Amino acid sequence: MTTSGFGGEVSEYYQRFRRGYPPEVGDELAEAFALTGDDVVLDLGCGTGQLTRALAPRVGAVLGMDPEPAMLTQGRRATVEANVSWLLGADSDVGALAAVLGRGRLAAVTVAQALHWMDHERLFATVRPLLRPGGGVAVVTNGEPLWLQDTAWSAALWEVLAAYLGTPVHRTCGTDDASQERYATALAAAGYVVHSTVVEYSAPLSVEELAGGVFSAMSPEQLPAPDARPAFTERIRAAVTPHGPLRERVRVRVLTGTR
Repeated sequence: MTTSGFGGEVSEYYQRFRRGYPPEVGDELAEAFALTGDDVVLDLGCGTGQLTRALAPRVGAVLGMDPEPAMLTQGRRATVEANVSWLLGADSDVGALAAVLGRGRLAAVTVAQALHWMDHERLFATVRPLLRPGGGVAVVTNGEPLWLQDTAWSAALWEVLAAYLGTPVHRTCGTDDASQERYATALAAAGYVVHSTVVEYSAPLSVEELAGGVFSAMSPEQLPAPDARPAFTERIRAAVTPHGPLRERVRVRVLTGTR
């Protein structure tokens, strides 16, 4: 469904409607890499900073890095933590950080809901020299896409999106078992000690949150025109209301590779 473009209004929907992370996710990362107030973490593909902000209280500094300027702008506006900095760049730019930070300086590189856009095998190898002993890589996925969940309302939402886009929507954004196994295998091949855990919780959903979540996953070209969005939201409402009350069971997968 998505493309790599997250500019313009899409970044606003991303900041407003993408879920943050429960404290247990930060706890898992802090334990996995023994994070302290002296550490620096790179949150790669940070988007508008949902995980970036969750990490900030646990370390000395967090670098949020993303290739989309609009996402970084939204992240800056939403962030009050003083130890967060923002960098424009993609996974292919990570190696250049060695010249700025030095080798062995990072405690962790986190990638939240973004690794499916990256060359993960090259990234895992590139990151290793940047990590301090005991540091590592974390691949975090914040639940399955709204339109691919095992609920009646999700199936109804899928039908609305398929009709709007004119094609079935199947992208899992790296949340599926096969992708997780592929990432774990690549981490092990790059010399990391691999561990996986899941943090689960349940939360209510409104139709507006469903629509906003869908808009946040579209490219600017796919996004309905502003005057067409209310009607699109009403189509979603008509499709999912018979299956209410709406509630999402979120499975946050935390896959870590420790050096």
